[in-house]
Amino acid sequence: MAKVCKICGKGSQYGHKVSHANNKTKRRWEPNLQRIRILLNGSVKRVYVCSTCIKSGKIQKAV
Repeated sequence: MAKVCKICGKGSQYGHKVSHANNKTKRRWEPNLQRIRILLNGSVKRVYVCSTCIKSGKIQKAV
């Protein structure tokens, strides 16, 4: 599964985990993806959508 939102294209971000002693190790942040049924181009599809798109109303959930 590609960890990318189908609507906005949000994917994982990379950076450093910084300890109290300022040691830096690589880490990544994953988007909060949910697998939901939406109306996409007039048909019902089950896709991965980030929670930000769900909350903002960019998608229409299928009943």
